[in-house]
Amino acid sequence: MNKPFFEQQPELNVFGEPLRPCSMSPLTGFFRTGSCITGPDGQARHTVCIEATEAFLAFSKARGNDLSTPMPEYAFPGLKPGDRWCLLAPRWVEALEAGQSPRVVLAATHQSVLRYVEIDVLRRYAVE
Repeated sequence: MNKPFFEQQPELNVFGEPLRPCSMSPLTGFFRTGSCITGPDGQARHTVCIEATEAFLAFSKARGNDLSTPMPEYAFPGLKPGDRWCLLAPRWVEALEAGQSPRVVLAATHQSVLRYVEIDVLRRYAVE
């Protein structure tokens, strides 16, 4: 039996170690695997594992990305503070620049995020 495409090659976190899951409940990731993987072409950018806060959810909604309202048609339960979620790297940087960035789960954040932000910055917002 062939492995699914996302299991072909190990994806790595910001430490260069195997990427850990971000959240199984709610089920997150661009491919809904629970992990912030990039996929076979390395193009998916939902790569920052965040821990949602009330302030961030309000900021995101104000910027046109409502993450708190459930959307059953997409099997999306809506996020609440404390939920972990794979976020677009540019959205996290946008929130950082606005002073609204949520905390980051470094072991579950894909190494490709380092193209957008330095590891020292991520460490300042680390959950661990």
